[in-house]
Amino acid sequence: MQRVFISILLLCIAWSLLGQQTLGVFQNDSAAFNGYTLIAPEFTSTYLIDNCGRVVNQWDAEERPGSSAYLLENGDLLRTAAISGIFNAGGQGGRIERFDWEGNLIWQYDYASFDFHQHHDIELLPNGNILLLAWDLRTTMEATNNGRNPDLTSELGVWSEQIVEIEPTGFNSGNIVWVWNLWDHLIQDFDSTKANYGVVSEHPELVDINFEANAGGGASTGPDWIHFNAIDYNEALDQIIVSSRHLHEFWIIDHSTNIAEAASHSGGNSGRGGDLLYRWGNPQAYQRGTAADQKLFGQHDVHWIPEGLEDEGKIMVFNNGWKRPGIDYSSIDVLTPPMDTEGQYLLAEGMSFGPEQADWQYIGNPPESFSSLNVSGAQRQPNGNTLICSGRSGYVFEVTPEDEIVWAYQNPVRTGVGPLAQETDIFNTPLVLFRAYRYGPDYPAFEGRDLSPGDPIELNSVDYGCTINDMTTDLDLRFENDQVYLLQNPLSSTLKIVNETGASLFYEVYNASGQLMMTFNSSEGYIQKDILNWPLGFYVLRISNVEQSKVYTAPFIKL
Repeated sequence: MQRVFISILLLCIAWSLLGQQTLGVFQNDSAAFNGYTLIAPEFTSTYLIDNCGRVVNQWDAEERPGSSAYLLENGDLLRTAAISGIFNAGGQGGRIERFDWEGNLIWQYDYASFDFHQHHDIELLPNGNILLLAWDLRTTMEATNNGRNPDLTSELGVWSEQIVEIEPTGFNSGNIVWVWNLWDHLIQDFDSTKANYGVVSEHPELVDINFEANAGGGASTGPDWIHFNAIDYNEALDQIIVSSRHLHEFWIIDHSTNIAEAASHSGGNSGRGGDLLYRWGNPQAYQRGTAADQKLFGQHDVHWIPEGLEDEGKIMVFNNGWKRPGIDYSSIDVLTPPMDTEGQYLLAEGMSFGPEQADWQYIGNPPESFSSLNVSGAQRQPNGNTLICSGRSGYVFEVTPEDEIVWAYQNPVRTGVGPLAQETDIFNTPLVLFRAYRYGPDYPAFEGRDLSPGDPIELNSVDYGCTINDMTTDLDLRFENDQVYLLQNPLSSTLKIVNETGASLFYEVYNASGQLMMTFNSSEGYIQKDILNWPLGFYVLRISNVEQSKVYTAPFIKL
């Protein structure tokens, strides 16, 4: 009877702790890269947090982000802001803002009119200029005259894409110093009497104005035809990479051109003007492949891995899995574009751009346990780990090269509302994050700054004893004395337990109502139990070492 009472008491204590946390940091393993993570929820505040989820700095603005935000080396925050306009689609921005470390607005620039509108992403160049993505309105007549199939065009016309380089000048002004227009690099095989007519498969450097990967097999009259969502710059190559979600591929173009060359098919370091140097993800877009050859599915956050990191110079992309055949799942893909000794991208005659497969991938186990069909991003860390933002749910986690989760964080800021309190039911609650970035303690922005942590973002926060780079924290869920621990938390389909004691242990799992869900004995060093069909929610794992009269409890979440 006493044993039963103690068991219930221990369960209640564990559940009391568990019931208070639905937000913030759930895991902080010593194997995680210690740094400061920048998140810009769909709210007016941007936050910099330490590995225990405590706010180190905060910037408040008047508008929600137009998606992206970056911490610069001098401590400034560069962000996009969403302002109204005639372009109404996901990722709408229109304004670029720069705040100093203290939160003062020191520069803003609007790139928005009836004809164009900045959206999604920006990129700071080494010279201080800023690259931006912008929708570019083309009328129905313009589209038809350039070979667009009228069945694919509505009365709203077509939104093409621009890349614009801005040189900041005064508080709210800037000079346009370089422009690349997709409209200058089109081809079509629909109407021989219109402009851009040719054989699509013979011109992979051009974009088929009638390719509609987003149409689902039928005509699509939506104006947001390309939908860029990411831009990155490679200084060594002087090239730009952009991601087209709706065509399921990314492109690389030459930035060394002048404005006239960028609008042509010659000039620049490549000698090819503003034509595409390389494209990957969906060779159907240039008629050199089938659906079986498609590699990307609604991807985001394409970028070159910076110098000094594992896989430096390769391309990393968050492959969302949107419209992926079969089950929905996301992946992080790292690949190497084939190049010759002179830096030219290789393409065999009549073939599609390689490689056939990614060099490295992260996929959930099982695959459907990791799925974010929109937004999201990933970032390689100096210790070889990868920080992943599963943006649709606002869940940020860090994985080792062996796919072990070593840091986990649930964004606590509700879209359009603000920070939520612990114990909030987050299921079906919009907690969207576009991306998350971590900056190491040696990042120049932090030199001479006060990095004393404040409170976590979430309201009614609770001290869980989190310690930076400490293996033996409550959040880490590792029982160091007995070397027993949960391998993953939160989880989705499989309960994974490591037992390095060599002893036979007794395991029990209870749900939120105290109902016993599972019980078993085992001395195995690695245990996996299927919980795929269990309801979403909170559970408590109770582990007993009968010989030593020890009992441990560990809360976990099934997402």
